[in-house]
Amino acid sequence: MPALAERYRRFGETDAAGTVYERVAVALSESEAALRVIEGMPARKRHPALVLAALHDLALAGRAPALAAAYAAGDADAAVVAALDTLLGTAVVAPRPLRADEKGRHTVLYPLIAEAARRVGVEAVGLIDVGCSAGFNLNVDRAHVSYDNGQSLGDPASPVRLSASIVGDRPVPSQAVPEVVARIGIDAEPVDVSDEDEARWLRACVWPDQPERRELLDAELALAAQNPPTLLRGDAIEVLPDAFSQVPADALPVVTTTWALSRFSLEDRLRFLQRLDSAAVGRTVAWVSAEGVGVAPAIPTFGDRHASGHSILGLAVLGGQALHAEAVGRCWSQGRLLSWLAGWAAA
Repeated sequence: MPALAERYRRFGETDAAGTVYERVAVALSESEAALRVIEGMPARKRHPALVLAALHDLALAGRAPALAAAYAAGDADAAVVAALDTLLGTAVVAPRPLRADEKGRHTVLYPLIAEAARRVGVEAVGLIDVGCSAGFNLNVDRAHVSYDNGQSLGDPASPVRLSASIVGDRPVPSQAVPEVVARIGIDAEPVDVSDEDEARWLRACVWPDQPERRELLDAELALAAQNPPTLLRGDAIEVLPDAFSQVPADALPVVTTTWALSRFSLEDRLRFLQRLDSAAVGRTVAWVSAEGVGVAPAIPTFGDRHASGHSILGLAVLGGQALHAEAVGRCWSQGRLLSWLAGWAAA
C-alpha cells in the first residue's frame, strides 16, 4: 500500500494544502486500517477527492453526525478522528462521479449567447448545453454577472451572482440575452437537482471549508429547481438531433460547450461539428464555446499554442451551406479572467 499512502499524502499536502482536507487526507495516508479499506474499493473510486466526497456525503445525509459536527465547527482534529471512525465503521463508496467544480459558466456564456442572438437578429433562443451535468449553464439569463470594469449583465435580483475581471480595455458586449424558450441539457450522466440524493452529492463534492462555493451551489440548485431543464441522457453526438427538435422553429438554437469537448476524441469533435452542419440545413444554428486552445473545431486560435493555460471563446453561426466561425476572446481560470477582442461589437 505504499503507493496508495503516498497518493493520499500528496493530495493532502499539495492539492488540499491549508484546508481541513489536508489534515484528513494525511491522516488516512498514515492509517494502515484506513488504507486497507480504501484498497478494497473499486480502483476507479479510490481517488482521495472522491473518497473524501463520499465521507462528506454521509455527513450531509446524517449518517456520520460526528463528522458533520466537526466540519460545521471547522475542527480539523475532530474531523480526522470522525473521518477515520466513519471510514472504518461504515460502508463508504462514492455513489456517483466526482463533480469537482459545479457552477454555471455565466461570465463567458451570457455575452456570447446575447451576441449570437444579435447577429442572427432573433428575439428568442433555445439553449442546448453539451456536458450539462446539472444544467446550471441553462439558467444563464436568470443569473447576475458583474465585471470589474463596472459592467453588469443579467438579472440584478438573482440569487446566483458571479463576477469576473476584464483583461484589457475592451468592454463586454452589453446587450441582453433574449427570451429563452427551451432549456435542454445533454450529459452521459445528467444530474437531476429535484432528486434529494443527487443534489446532496453535488453539495458533498464541495469541500466543507469552502462556504462561498457552497452558497453559490445552493443558489444554483434553488434556481434550477424552480424551472428544471429538459435533461437528455446519452452520447452528445447521438442525442443532438433530438435536442434540436425540441427547440421551437421561431427560436435560434444555441449550442453551448464549456470545457466539454476536451473529453471527446478528435474524430468525435469533427462529428459534433457535422451534427451542427446537419441541423443547420433547415434553420440557422449558433454555437458558442469556451474551450482550450485548438479543442473546438473550426474556431481560430489566434496562433496561440496548445496547452497554453488559457481558453478560446468562440462564436459560430451556421445556416444552409454557410459557416461563419470566429474567436472572440480569451479567458483564464474558467471565466474568472476575460479578454475581449478589439472590434467586437459592444452594442
